[in-house]
Amino acid sequence: MDKRDINPATLVITGDTHLGGGRVTDLAVKGDINSLFGEFASIIDDSDLAVTNLESPVIDGGTPIPKTGPSLKSSSDLLPALKKAGFDLVTLSNNHIMDYGEEGLRSTINECRKSGLETVGAGENFEEASRPYTCEINGIRIAILNIAENEFGTTQNGTPGGYGMDPVQNFNSIRECRNHADHVIMIVHGGHEHYELPSPRMKKTYRFFADAGASAVISHHTHCPCGYEEYNGVPICYSLGNFLFDRAGKQKSGLTPWNEGLIAKLLISKHKLEVVYHPYIQNHSTPGLRKMSQEELQSFSLKMERLNEIIGDDERLEEEFENYCKRSYRMYSSFVEPHSNRLLHALRNRNLAPSMLSRKKKRLLLNLARCEAHRDVLIRTLST
Repeated sequence: MDKRDINPATLVITGDTHLGGGRVTDLAVKGDINSLFGEFASIIDDSDLAVTNLESPVIDGGTPIPKTGPSLKSSSDLLPALKKAGFDLVTLSNNHIMDYGEEGLRSTINECRKSGLETVGAGENFEEASRPYTCEINGIRIAILNIAENEFGTTQNGTPGGYGMDPVQNFNSIRECRNHADHVIMIVHGGHEHYELPSPRMKKTYRFFADAGASAVISHHTHCPCGYEEYNGVPICYSLGNFLFDRAGKQKSGLTPWNEGLIAKLLISKHKLEVVYHPYIQNHSTPGLRKMSQEELQSFSLKMERLNEIIGDDERLEEEFENYCKRSYRMYSSFVEPHSNRLLHALRNRNLAPSMLSRKKKRLLLNLARCEAHRDVLIRTLST
């Protein structure tokens, strides 16, 4: 028997970490690892390699870029807490890494290096951003790729940013890594925020990564756990949920999916990879992580079983996503209205003001968004 099958490597992957706001900030500044990570500190510290998603650029000062959605950042004096806890690597390809532009990205990479943290998934250009993190543990060669769905933070060839989702480029990266590594781990930042399932497209894409040669596909971004499966022997997690992300309004009220999360512990031998998931509660009535009570664990486990059953059934997954789209109709239709403010939005929601989008205009927009050739031009048009 190969000795690399007897002594497996342990790799811990966690979801979104944002230390720049809420109650966790003071704990991180103090280096209070026990309060931040609780009973999960040993899982992180005992692993051969621990990875978390750094959900915000690390910069003191700076100017946020024009974008939609919030701009996040955190201070450099918060990073040592992650290193002290046992983290070795942070993923940077996400929808916030460029919130403070090129200056924010460069500051983040520089401050991570100062704190002894490696980075993957972002860089000065596409070549740097798409470069995998590689290591050898117990004689097992591991490559980690980090990509994100394309919002405001992904690199466009020669520009700084994160490694974007492009199945053709991603396929080539996986294949190239397989030439030198025993296992390729794909860490993806994507999905539909606050929706507890993958879309049919996500399922197809993540399975494609497995077919391309990834040994595991682990995702985050949705701010809630989204179920998992094993496809042809490859573990796929559609979202781990938040890891450390404190937010007002999610602290004193009842538990929500925002407060639930999973740590993925990968056991990696030469010829095998398996995942053990550790659920937790984060930043609810107390800051940091805590174990679920028996009642909470039972409820969470039943929910995961239900989600996983839906993931395994294409028809049910399509039906759930169709229902999600129906619930999101008003919000997304307001996005494409030519004029929008709170008053108009409120009036349209109450059917007191007509939509400015005719059926003919909707068909045009549908064709521009759905057709790859039109979408290529549309994206460049909207970027100028």
